[in-house]
Amino acid sequence: MSKRLPLWQRPVTYAAIGATQASDLAMHPPPGYRPYERRTRIGHGDARWDYAWTEVLTWGIQRNSGFTIDLAEAPAAVTDQTYVPVAFDEGGAPVAGATTASNDETVFGPDGAAFVVPGDTARLRIPFGPFRVVAPARVVYVVDEARRKGFAYGTLAGHPVSGEEAFIVEQTDDGSVWLEIRAFSRPANAFWWAVYPVLRISQAFYTKRYFRSLSGPVEAGQTG
Repeated sequence: MSKRLPLWQRPVTYAAIGATQASDLAMHPPPGYRPYERRTRIGHGDARWDYAWTEVLTWGIQRNSGFTIDLAEAPAAVTDQTYVPVAFDEGGAPVAGATTASNDETVFGPDGAAFVVPGDTARLRIPFGPFRVVAPARVVYVVDEARRKGFAYGTLAGHPVSGEEAFIVEQTDDGSVWLEIRAFSRPANAFWWAVYPVLRISQAFYTKRYFRSLSGPVEAGQTG
């Protein structure tokens, strides 16, 4: 039934929204789901940091891995109510987001692409052998801190899997830049369960591409 709704109206296909933020995800994933966590150093310095987080927050990590991203339009009455996350300092006091804007302003990356906000909905078209699989998804939260940025999306009806995946970039005190991917998933229906081994191989292939997409060259003359 939900497949017949406009994309912006479709609910996500799992209950544990935001569970990729849980520190014990690997040990205690949502029942019935397979967890995944990997954190890899992708470079060093401010140029690498700026490149990595702007790519992540504009769907660049997916586009550079071969996906086509078709953003779905939603009525202004929906997008105007988008939640802009609040970051907290070491003392627990709320601070203004470092990147995302208020509801009456859209922030763009250097290539003109708008930064993601919670509620953004898209059709990801993923190469799968000779085909392109359509994978609808919605941004369920955004991380917007001074040295930690990224987002997570949840699956919608029509996606090959059910679950959530987060892409978080962090710059540590020594200047190193890291990408962390956290996810939990399971096949969405009987067809995808039948081809689960192939689906697992495809997921592993694209995860490697994600890390490579942010560790390549940045602008000439900059440290990365």
